[in-house]
Amino acid sequence: MKSWVVLCFCFFQTACSLTQFASISPQDPVLTIGSSLTATCVVKEEFSLEAKTLFWTLNGKRLPAKTYTIMNKTALAITLQHLNGSRQQSGDNLVCHSTEGHILAGSCIYVGMPPEKPVNLTCWSRNTKDLTCKWRPGGEGETFLKTKYTLKYKLRWYGREKECDDYNLGDPYSCYIPRDLALFTPYEIWVEATNRLGTASSDITTLDILDVVTTDPPSDVHVSRVGDLEDQLIVRWSSPPALKDFLFQAKYQIRYRVEDSMEWKVVDDVGNQTSCRLAGLKTGTVYFVQVRCNPVGIYGSKKAGIWSDWSNPTAASTPRSERLGDSVCDPKSGEQNSTLRRELKQFFGWVRKHAYGCNGMSIKLYDQWRVWLQKSHKTRNQVLQGDKS
Repeated sequence: MKSWVVLCFCFFQTACSLTQFASISPQDPVLTIGSSLTATCVVKEEFSLEAKTLFWTLNGKRLPAKTYTIMNKTALAITLQHLNGSRQQSGDNLVCHSTEGHILAGSCIYVGMPPEKPVNLTCWSRNTKDLTCKWRPGGEGETFLKTKYTLKYKLRWYGREKECDDYNLGDPYSCYIPRDLALFTPYEIWVEATNRLGTASSDITTLDILDVVTTDPPSDVHVSRVGDLEDQLIVRWSSPPALKDFLFQAKYQIRYRVEDSMEWKVVDDVGNQTSCRLAGLKTGTVYFVQVRCNPVGIYGSKKAGIWSDWSNPTAASTPRSERLGDSVCDPKSGEQNSTLRRELKQFFGWVRKHAYGCNGMSIKLYDQWRVWLQKSHKTRNQVLQGDKS
């Protein structure tokens, strides 16, 4: 309980009139790091306390007598050299005590640095309905003093200056504007940092809400097998519903990983379609798949969109191969695999030469061909097993 009183002294000393026995000057000084301070405790004469019986503490720790100077019978001074930053943002507690240890008077010492200009101000709007902005404090960010950050914004050519009110308690360098935002008109946005030693403002960022739109993640993500194909999965999803009435082109990305790995593989060239086939996968393996969206050119905006968060992971497994191990059944498997790869390359070369775009007949034909190959391998392996038995 004693330590709590010391830590909270700077909050309560004025309200509780703890200066009824003595007074300290200067009261609550604000100093930059490296400064020196001489403070004086003057005891009221009616209490018959002499300066030579008094002592000082700083944050509860008694200060050495060699730093004291007796000014007169009722005044004791102390000199603190080369002050470091305050140990607590509410100020360090400099206290004058009687010989019995009673508190006679106290002062808060604020030692720190003025704030530096906030940097890296970035903003985004989810579905054009709101605006969230984040920034970083300038320099190393440590001022040793309580520093307040205020996000301010206004329409570029008219309108009054406003302040953002909804600050994230978990992230002191972000703020959320939930409503009443104008479209097709640029905003000027900046951040002010203020503490007891001064104020610093970030550079002004000018933006149109339509240029910084991100969406909710794609919904209804489904992953399923592609017939009997052992190395493929197909991913389907729906466009973000909140933007269904907006004119825009969406870009999508897919990433996937195997169940026992944290390494994601990203598919960048999905375009604006809402399905994609993943090929070259391991057979009999569980995969986790996620999709995200980038809205491009909303209402004609020429700025690149902002990627949404990834959708929740969706899992599916590829079929388990029914082929026997190569070392058991097929001493020439390496040669046959090489032949199969060569045939596949020839097949895809034919498709590229004779088909245009995503031709359904070509994909269907390829699927039928792959199934036929797998059944041929299965039949061959069964014959080999029968011969061995």
